[in-house]
Amino acid sequence: MRGTLYIVAAPSGAGKSSIVNAVLARDPNIRLSISFTSRAPRPGERHAEHYHFVEAAEFERMVEAGDFFEHARVHGDWKGTARQSVEPQLAAGNDVLLEIDWQGARQVRAKVPGAVSVFILPPSRDALEQRMRARGQDSEAVIARRIAAAREEMSHYGEFDYVIVNEHFDTAVDEMCAIFTASRLRREAQVARHGRLISQLLAGESA
Repeated sequence: MRGTLYIVAAPSGAGKSSIVNAVLARDPNIRLSISFTSRAPRPGERHAEHYHFVEAAEFERMVEAGDFFEHARVHGDWKGTARQSVEPQLAAGNDVLLEIDWQGARQVRAKVPGAVSVFILPPSRDALEQRMRARGQDSEAVIARRIAAAREEMSHYGEFDYVIVNEHFDTAVDEMCAIFTASRLRREAQVARHGRLISQLLAGESA
């Protein structure tokens, strides 16, 4: 049985990574795909754990070689998902989660129509700005650009299957777990998973 591909996108500052990490800790059946990026690591980020950090020239070489499942330029830097991180996992029956932006999500949906996509929204614009400032890493000019970029990102929420508003963190985590559970219980998935049982239940004369 082929695995399910999950897409999670959100504007910067919406709490996506924190929610995803909490969900992964709770659900061992989902594998996180680690994206490649050409930007420099931020304080606390580690190579091959948060991202695969590569030079822009190396990223572009990988694009030319067709190594990426999806890729896009985000805030002036390249981000992408390697084919090797997704296709073999799905073929082996493992569920894979992609943390990507709306551009990458659009590419993925075109390649994998059965992918399940989730968009995370902040509870307010004030909350979004406060979370950006709480990082304490960016100048006012950078924050202004990120707010404008977040507005553009959020305008694409309608392209996703599910929308979560991250007002209360624990609730948002519960809601994402519920989406994954419901996806696995879809009729098509259950028939593939329990086809023999269903055949046995329906065999012979009815009582």
